[in-house]
Amino acid sequence: MEKYQNIVVGFGKGGKTLAKALAAKGESVLVIEKSKRMYGGTCINIACIPSKSLITNGERGVEFPDAVERKEKLTGMLRAKNYHMISDEATGTVMDGTARFISNNQIEVTQDGDKTIVEGERIFINTGAEPIILPIKGLQESRYLLDSTQAMDQTTLPETLVIIGAGYIGLEFASMFNHYGSKVVVLDSHPEFLYREDEDIAQMILDDLTNQGVEFHLGVSVDEINDQKDFAEVSFTENGETKTVKASKVLAATGRKANTENLGLENTDVKLTDRGVIVVDEFLRTDAENIWAIGDVKGGLQFTYISLDDYRIIMDQLNGQSKRTTNNRPAVPYSVFITPPLSNVGLTEKEAKAQGIEYKLFKYMTSSVPKAQVLEDPKGMFKVLVDPKTDKILGASIYAEESQEVINLITLAMNGNLPYTLLRDQIYTHPTMSEALNDALK
Repeated sequence: MEKYQNIVVGFGKGGKTLAKALAAKGESVLVIEKSKRMYGGTCINIACIPSKSLITNGERGVEFPDAVERKEKLTGMLRAKNYHMISDEATGTVMDGTARFISNNQIEVTQDGDKTIVEGERIFINTGAEPIILPIKGLQESRYLLDSTQAMDQTTLPETLVIIGAGYIGLEFASMFNHYGSKVVVLDSHPEFLYREDEDIAQMILDDLTNQGVEFHLGVSVDEINDQKDFAEVSFTENGETKTVKASKVLAATGRKANTENLGLENTDVKLTDRGVIVVDEFLRTDAENIWAIGDVKGGLQFTYISLDDYRIIMDQLNGQSKRTTNNRPAVPYSVFITPPLSNVGLTEKEAKAQGIEYKLFKYMTSSVPKAQVLEDPKGMFKVLVDPKTDKILGASIYAEESQEVINLITLAMNGNLPYTLLRDQIYTHPTMSEALNDALK
């Protein structure tokens, strides 16, 4: 039985970064990964990087097969780089296989029927999340079913793509496949589109995607999937009426769940919620004193940069500081890569109203930004909420080209406790989307 100072189960962002840092200090580190196509984790293989590659090439007018080939080349390069960042360390080891805990310190690894037991002084669970497939009649069995991973591995463009779910993942795929020329139909059970966002921005996005050719059916129940010879027949109920749509493929974009099944955690002191999420404290420690959880598997925001910050929290402990926790994590931005992107940080206007928080609102149309006209996409809006007493920024929602970059400026100001006037009076290069803040914050 091999013994290690550190074992990381899963090759995700936080875990691989932690493994690299510990190995660089001379500590023995084992990273266990069940799939050779997942070296480096979810982000670079089946999420952020490949999806944004496909989205970008779709906007550029690249043909779908060529875009898929470019995506595969990119992810292949990143996989190899990530594998070697651990394996090339003198004290780093990568083991292929499926991990199952047999105690707090021991893990059984199965590969091609062979079983190996390894032991770790410290163990970090970094197994991520997996797609949720709703119990819709005929969906699981359909040969036309895709999850978010399979959708990016298609080599043939679906003529008609039916997407179940109008959340952020569903919308990114809807926008992307629409760019490539698929007929996209989105079905969602919630009657309000993007109900977590402000109504004015949500309506803009709905109108824009509809005008681009995406068809939406909201407040519907998806009842059954029936496979035919060359297509799937999707039956749904809308306003009491049963309707059907023919689909070349059916994409289930109904969220993701913590990947904890079959990990053998019942053999440890690690506790799970009723949704299968690993229970951790603010330092990401489980109920087993030598086991931590990193990234999506512990619940909360499912972003690769949250997993990276989890690494910082854990490394801070291991270095004897313990100053960083999930409770003092700063403001976290996010972006939805539709066209143009939607980016948020802090409070939306809807949330501020619901919480009875006083605010001053700045609202500015993207069409007034010169760079948006240069990019020939003036759709969208800037919204920034400010505390009228302190001039500190409470939050921002930006639906505009390059919003994924501008939102980081606003986040920096929020986390630095800087007044909004600093962004308003900043001298920006021209033409840029960030210079919109000169006028948007007047």
